[in-house]
Amino acid sequence: MSTVRVGLRCDAGPRRGVGHLVRCLALAEEFLARGADVTVFGTVERLDWATAELAARGIPLLPGPDSAAELVEAARRHELDVLVLDSYDLDPAGAGALRAAGVYTVAIVDGDSRGQVADLYLDQNFGAELPGLPGRLLAGSGYALLRDSVINARPPVAPPATSVSRPRVLAFFGGTDAVGAAPVLTRVLVAAGHPMDLTVIVGRPEIEAEIEDVTPGRGQIIQPVPPTTSLPALITEADLVVSAAGTSTWELCCLGAPSALVCVVDNQRESYTRVVRHGLAAGLGELPELTAGGVAGRAARATAARTLHGLLSAPQRRATLAARAWSTVDGQGRARVVDAVFDATRVAVTR
Repeated sequence: MSTVRVGLRCDAGPRRGVGHLVRCLALAEEFLARGADVTVFGTVERLDWATAELAARGIPLLPGPDSAAELVEAARRHELDVLVLDSYDLDPAGAGALRAAGVYTVAIVDGDSRGQVADLYLDQNFGAELPGLPGRLLAGSGYALLRDSVINARPPVAPPATSVSRPRVLAFFGGTDAVGAAPVLTRVLVAAGHPMDLTVIVGRPEIEAEIEDVTPGRGQIIQPVPPTTSLPALITEADLVVSAAGTSTWELCCLGAPSALVCVVDNQRESYTRVVRHGLAAGLGELPELTAGGVAGRAARATAARTLHGLLSAPQRRATLAARAWSTVDGQGRARVVDAVFDATRVAVTR
């Protein structure tokens, strides 16, 4: 069988975040490990570290076609066997047009297929269900797409309870913190009133300026750092991680990180609710509530601060979260997805 040619269509930037690109990169690594030829199609804006990640793996980054006709033309020009679509903005008709053109089409979705007609749908969110789709569905965190750097950092067992007087806390909110959550949660962490060494990943210069305006409390140290490829190591070294309830949730689970999550955008709400309800992470509420003025905003911030204080002062509570998270995401999701793609495309080739 000739080399399988795979395209991945996604975008990343300061305002749209990097979640789509990160999970496509995880899939790309698996396809490359299986001998496939991989190309990413899309726009990566003002993210030097992200383009460096692609370049380090020898993955070409080409302009992203948007319309159905453009997608089909690109697939034909590059002789693609498989095209993965991971975007909320593409024309939903693109999947069906690709499929009609004989390209095996994978649609990565988050609770909403947007009417796409694909061969394979992937929703990696915990407890995901999408009935009635025309193609095969891979649903749930057993299909979480994780990069080599995360899989390789996964501990062999869930981290045990460790009592420390000044916990190491890591806060990050996506590759760009598109919604500006870091300053808000930094203030809430300070308000928790517990000693801590807090490292905050700052995705943009304006975020760093806001973090530097926050005055730490007694026994608290705040250190802002830029996005780094060492994030998995920072996660495994932390006693508590505070993050957005996006694609990084599955990285935190795989690494067995005791985590507190905030829902920063509407499309995270359903997954956030399930994850918190099943005890995979603690919940800090929704960002609009935490940024609100008046009595409601003060109450939401106070509740989140109490939750954080409880976690910082209770190592067994942190260990319980870590164990549930670690056992839920085993790091083999991308292999299961590529198995399904290869099984289907081999059948298509031999017919």
